[in-house]
Amino acid sequence: MPFNDKIINGRNGDITALVEIMRALRDPETGCPWDIEQTFESISPYTIEEAYEVADAIDRKDWDSLKTELGDLLLQSIYHSQIASEKEYFNFYDVVSEISEKMISRHPHVFGDSKENKTAKQQVEDWETIKASERKLKKQGKVLDDVALNLPALVRAMKLQKRAARVGFDWPSYKNVLDKIIEEAQELAEAAAKGNSSDVEEEYGDLLFAFVNLGRHLNIEPEVALKRTNNKFIERFEFIEIELANNGKSPRESSLEEMDGLWEKAKKSGK
Repeated sequence: MPFNDKIINGRNGDITALVEIMRALRDPETGCPWDIEQTFESISPYTIEEAYEVADAIDRKDWDSLKTELGDLLLQSIYHSQIASEKEYFNFYDVVSEISEKMISRHPHVFGDSKENKTAKQQVEDWETIKASERKLKKQGKVLDDVALNLPALVRAMKLQKRAARVGFDWPSYKNVLDKIIEEAQELAEAAAKGNSSDVEEEYGDLLFAFVNLGRHLNIEPEVALKRTNNKFIERFEFIEIELANNGKSPRESSLEEMDGLWEKAKKSGK
């Protein structure tokens, strides 16, 4: 069925216009050659990129950019849905219908006949119970079955640990995790001394996994904490560069001792 010019030209914030625009871009005869060539696989990296750009706009508190980036992310959903529609898998309105049903079924205390006041903690527990039932219906009965493979490694580690913890596989205290970190650090040191690169990588991964676990016990998101540290490192290193430049030098022309001294100066100045 040809796309509808009237809907496209009469756009006023109606999602239908965006759906029709994507249909037009993918039209085999009159569409955009680049858009026509795309597949689920080729578009997937852009979907991930757009999600990160949404997060970046939020971090920068750039609300105009957030509006733009949310639109770009929405377009990704419509793009994938259009490809699926062409293959007769589903369409965008099926996506909207399914997520609507999911949100209603997972919030019986809001949309059900018997409404209750629940804490956020109680809601998370109920949410997991409902999701477990959904996994069984999808023949995904194992605890870790639907933790996405393509998540950033730190995020996935946190999700795996949370999921295991909900069925009782967890340390009782963050102090136990600190002991585990010391143990893993020692094993990494021993592997490094032996020089087997495969063993070193494995032990390093175990140590990172333990640090993620510590963050979980301390209610710290590893991705967020590391992002803050990255930004702090950039700010302090730029301070070093500026101080060196004021003395007519660059980092390459400076010693480690001099740069370390400037690093400490940056710390004392609150950077």
